[in-house]
Amino acid sequence: MEESITITVNGTPHTLTTDTERPLIQVLREDLHLTGTKFGCGEGQCGACSVLVDGKRTFSCLASVKQVAGKPITTIEGLAKGEVLHPMQQAFLDEGAYQCGYCIAGMIMTAVGLVNAKPHPTDEEIVQGMNRNVCRCSGYPKILAAIKRASA
Repeated sequence: MEESITITVNGTPHTLTTDTERPLIQVLREDLHLTGTKFGCGEGQCGACSVLVDGKRTFSCLASVKQVAGKPITTIEGLAKGEVLHPMQQAFLDEGAYQCGYCIAGMIMTAVGLVNAKPHPTDEEIVQGMNRNVCRCSGYPKILAAIKRASA
């Protein structure tokens, strides 16, 4: 059933009339045209759809719009400040921590949430924190290096 609901994405409130059980990823991509968040598995297993809700990684394919209403949502589009990349984005660029690029938005969002919660994570904490984010190109060593660089 469609209802009016307000979600705040990247600091901007958006009031929508939609089925409040719709997955957040559909609203981000189809209604708000924020296409940086990628759809991968639809089951919360690959992490491509990761966004931050209240600063914590959330699989937007699993979270309904109703579940995130009233909480700040940050997508990859909300990290940079104008032309200045977020330190995590810059570290991924500097380390060449991407290949095809499909997983990178989700990887970066998860890494930002991890470093926000644990500013100087160990390698083991990074591996644990990045669990359920899959890089099909197997770029994990460079991803680890990028997260270490950004948290240094």
